[in-house]
Amino acid sequence: MALLFLTNGALFANLLPRYPAIMDELRLTNAQFGLAVAAFPFGALVAGLAAAVLIRRFGSGAVAVAGTVLTGAGVLAAGVAPSWALLAGALFAAGAADAVTDVAQNSHGLRVQRLYGRSILNSFHAVWSIGAVLGGLMGAGAILAGLSRGLHLGLSCLMFAGVALVALRLLLPGHDPAAAEHDGRRAAAKATRPGLTVWAVLAALVLIAVSGSLVEDAGSTWSAVYLSGALGAAAPVAALGFVALTGAQFAGRLMGDRLVDRFGQRAVARAGGLVVLAGMGSALVWPSVPGTIAGFAAAGLGVATLVPAAMHTADELPGLRHGTGLTLVSWLMRLGFLCSPPVVGLIADATSVRTGLLVVPLAGVLVLVLAAVLPVRPGLPPARKQPRGTDQASEAGPPSSSPSSTSSSSAVP
Repeated sequence: MALLFLTNGALFANLLPRYPAIMDELRLTNAQFGLAVAAFPFGALVAGLAAAVLIRRFGSGAVAVAGTVLTGAGVLAAGVAPSWALLAGALFAAGAADAVTDVAQNSHGLRVQRLYGRSILNSFHAVWSIGAVLGGLMGAGAILAGLSRGLHLGLSCLMFAGVALVALRLLLPGHDPAAAEHDGRRAAAKATRPGLTVWAVLAALVLIAVSGSLVEDAGSTWSAVYLSGALGAAAPVAALGFVALTGAQFAGRLMGDRLVDRFGQRAVARAGGLVVLAGMGSALVWPSVPGTIAGFAAAGLGVATLVPAAMHTADELPGLRHGTGLTLVSWLMRLGFLCSPPVVGLIADATSVRTGLLVVPLAGVLVLVLAAVLPVRPGLPPARKQPRGTDQASEAGPPSSSPSSTSSSSAVP
């Protein structure tokens, strides 16, 4: 399972250090570049809801692996695109594949977590962050080595597609079991309609996930552009903004399960929102290359547990069919990735990239306000015993409800 999160984080991250060169070669304005990058989450929004159907038909593990291979092909096509239209089209296709991968791997991760009996989803997302750091460093190294984008991204696609295919043999067998096999409470919940409170909580969870995705996108899309443009950093140094964000995000997710089990998701999320606000806010008020890299690191640390927390809480909401809450959060969180690039790009053309990056500390404020919908009590319910062969029994036919991605995304990255 961890190998799939690793590949999902690394594939797209290999492209990010190449963004400044792509902008220069295609002669794109900030707004044009932002619109092209927004094609990735737009493709994810278009394809995201198809994930549940594919998972029911083929199983979450197989869907995650197939999506990983297709995402790599889309990233390669984006890296060698000779025009704005082809760049946007390739990113659209890569985003569509990534959305299906995201839902599938998180669905499988939650299945493993239920069997494990305590919080481990943050650890899977930590491995995604390792992959993102690895991909960013690979991209910076390829620039230093003078490798062409086609050769660099082609080798990356082949390597991580191979890792995903190896991972397929190590996943849980069969289709994802219906939720009732894990939790008898869900059988009763299916008979009731969710009230307005449930939908309001789900909307707040979506906004929390959007806040996390918005911060991640600011690091992936604009950190290298801001550091190399406004602050004059060399290309390999400019790549360190994204590496710092994802590296700190990895550290936060590595500690996240223990912190959540001890203090609860609400307290951890609020502390994270405060770190984002203070860290990136300070970096924008007093701009410098080291300070900005540190600010992106603080932002990554602050949002480390947000997407897993929103996904887990949504998946446990009463009255919703199994997978509905998870799928909706995974799908709608892409709005952060969709809106952030063009909005920051338009603000950057009108004022500066520095002003556009104010969306990052504002996301921290939003988390501080909305974290009240997350659980107060730490830990998960105790693991439920299942009859021997439950997973194998589910192979007899498709489950009756959707099992459905940070990202998170781990995308997560």
